[in-house]
Amino acid sequence: MIGATRSIAKVLTLCALGAVTLAAPPLAERADAQEPLRFDGAPCPTPSIYESPRNGDYDRAVIVNQGNVVEMETRRTYFLDYPCDLQPGEPVTLVLNLHGGGSFGNWQRHYFPIKDFVDEHRLVVATPNAPTRAWSAADDGYLHNIVDALVSQVGASNVRAFWLAGHSQGGATSRRLVCTEYFRDKVDGFLSLSGGRVGGSPGRGSFGFGPPAAAPGGGRGAGPGGVAPADPSCDFSHIFTTGEHEMSEAGLPESSTWAARYACTSRVGPREIADTQGGYVYDSSRLRTMSRGWGLLPGPGTAHVYEYRGCRDGRVVADVVRIDKGHTEGLESNVMQTLVRLMVSAPGGKIHRGAG
Repeated sequence: MIGATRSIAKVLTLCALGAVTLAAPPLAERADAQEPLRFDGAPCPTPSIYESPRNGDYDRAVIVNQGNVVEMETRRTYFLDYPCDLQPGEPVTLVLNLHGGGSFGNWQRHYFPIKDFVDEHRLVVATPNAPTRAWSAADDGYLHNIVDALVSQVGASNVRAFWLAGHSQGGATSRRLVCTEYFRDKVDGFLSLSGGRVGGSPGRGSFGFGPPAAAPGGGRGAGPGGVAPADPSCDFSHIFTTGEHEMSEAGLPESSTWAARYACTSRVGPREIADTQGGYVYDSSRLRTMSRGWGLLPGPGTAHVYEYRGCRDGRVVADVVRIDKGHTEGLESNVMQTLVRLMVSAPGGKIHRGAG
């Protein structure tokens, strides 16, 4: 007994001197440990039955799936991708990812596979579906409800930034939405995927099944008569990406009225991004009428990145041109990484400030 008492005293003395380190209990046994956040009706990870291989040989039954998360007011579904180890109270970037006209949410998840980057960049990405396969004002309430549900579960103070992203007509829809009463005080950034460039759009090239836009400044997402709409009235960062062959021979404009709005000091680029592997998807419905402008099969490639520097309030204004690509080849991994890094580098906090 005396020996045991002396041993205990020795251990206590050594601990006081810093000579002994006692092992901490396993994380699961700690009083402050928390279970990862799980969104209502959204298992994590998203079941693999909704995924297609990165070789363009996708299953149409998978691609047209409408998603496994139910928006409770409209009873319409959507896809939700988020980190499975997301902790309650952890800051996240929220992204609403809209498909193009004639498309589906799961095709969009693979065309713009931001789902692959949710862990690295702490993203929560909702990818919804339009029943008519084209977005209209009739869908706005459904989109509002999705955002409200996600913000309520993450906590408004934990939304580091909120981005709208959309391909083609989804990009044009994002542009229509961004300064509406609901979104103007929530959206920190808008990523247009061939859906029209804020600040002056390039002309549209030939898609092989219709005439190119007649007016300069037209292109995908343009307004009536092929003329791009006026610049929006609210504030946000803006990234535009397009395939080289989607544009007219004049190519990308060398200036941006959106960059001028934020007094950006210079345009830097092109910085080249190379990919040795293609994206996930292409437009399999036009196999007989494929064209360089509309898009061919996915494959390796390069992209040119142009960034406007010194923008007021730290806004991000950038253009990414995918060389030798068209409108529908799925985005490659390194191009995706570049786009996501630009997104998360931009200032955010609108939803957080609004909650305060």
